[in-house]
Amino acid sequence: MATNEQRREAAKRKLAAQQANRVERAQKQKRNTTIAVVATVLVVAVAAGGVYALTSAWGGGDSESADPAAQAQQDAGTDTSGLPVVPLPTRPTALPASVNCAYPAEQPASKPVDPPADGEVSAEGTVAASFSTSAGTIDLTLDRALAPCTVNSFESLIQQGYYNETSCHRLTTSPGLQVLQCGDPTGQGSGGPGYTIPDEVFDGLSYGRGMLAMAKTAAPDSGGSQFFMIYGDAQLPPEYTVFGSIGEEGLRTLDAVAQAGESTGAGDGNPNTPVDIENATVG
Repeated sequence: MATNEQRREAAKRKLAAQQANRVERAQKQKRNTTIAVVATVLVVAVAAGGVYALTSAWGGGDSESADPAAQAQQDAGTDTSGLPVVPLPTRPTALPASVNCAYPAEQPASKPVDPPADGEVSAEGTVAASFSTSAGTIDLTLDRALAPCTVNSFESLIQQGYYNETSCHRLTTSPGLQVLQCGDPTGQGSGGPGYTIPDEVFDGLSYGRGMLAMAKTAAPDSGGSQFFMIYGDAQLPPEYTVFGSIGEEGLRTLDAVAQAGESTGAGDGNPNTPVDIENATVG
């Protein structure tokens, strides 16, 4: 039986191996477009050797499953509603009351937004957030003690309306990776706010149902606006910042979306039930 470490390494290898397919598909989709900003963002992402590891570097190839029964199961989605919620991880050593955060500009923003101010931010307390979506409400609790710089950025993006009228572009349903990915205004998996966020990870970090975490490229400190919500299993290396949790109502919404399946039938694609974020609030 594979160990957790072996499963994490396998998931990481899968991300890298499938990067080329996902990028190629994205390039084909954009071939006839004239949206210069989106094209620029994709070129920058590819040139940097990074693809959002919880967007385009996942699987979901174009080929059909060799097993018709498995294909039918994937087409029908997955039921994770009976799984227990995994408690949020805790830092081995608590952060001080405040930390210094910087948000360097890296590439053109996919949607106009101002980066948070650099400087000291609180590393104490929690913040309530909520997404009103076409699939239902997703309630969240942001934890500053886990990831103060990330929470500060997420709050800022919500307050500026960055997530309003955007769509969650990716659903994965395969065992070992069961998440819904959101936060790219382009809906292609390559967009971001134009600045990056430092990684806020630590030894012993692991992932499970009910956690909210940041997507990133293969490079360190490359998160932006894209995030993923874990509704089932997620065997990943400890490289993705966990910055909050999903409430009961949010998990019911995610479970229903997962049960409807995704567009490719291969366990990785657009959700069959659209998840359009109509309005995001914080506080």
